[in-house]
Amino acid sequence: MGLLDSLLSGLAGTNNANASGSTSASPLLQIALQLLAGASSGGGSTGGLNAMIEQFQRAGMGPQMNSWISSGQNMPISPEQLSQVFGRGQLQQMAAGSGMDVDEVSGGLASMLPQLIDHVTPNGHVPDSGIDGALAEISRMMPGR
Repeated sequence: MGLLDSLLSGLAGTNNANASGSTSASPLLQIALQLLAGASSGGGSTGGLNAMIEQFQRAGMGPQMNSWISSGQNMPISPEQLSQVFGRGQLQQMAAGSGMDVDEVSGGLASMLPQLIDHVTPNGHVPDSGIDGALAEISRMMPGR
């Protein structure tokens, strides 16, 4: 879980230093969690993890997604490949809602999604408690939550 642990640790340190709680990583993590939960991201519902898996497959990025879900090594994904998956318009909506620019969002998600999806799919599948249980676990790990 290296990146996820580092991210959560970084959020703790930054949030303590910034009374407003605004960080560049916090909105990015919120976007990623919304994608996994199927929450609306600026204009449309993504449908959660199962819909995201289908979206990756349609864009030709199924092998990357499958590697994140499986218990093996996570394949990387580039910001450009994420643009193929989500489309520039959806990335722009995510960016507008977060106060970040599109390149920050796509680059950050390219780094974060493999670890996050790997974490919420232990043993190569969504846990019996469903994605909501996995997201609740991540939320409990977040500082100040």
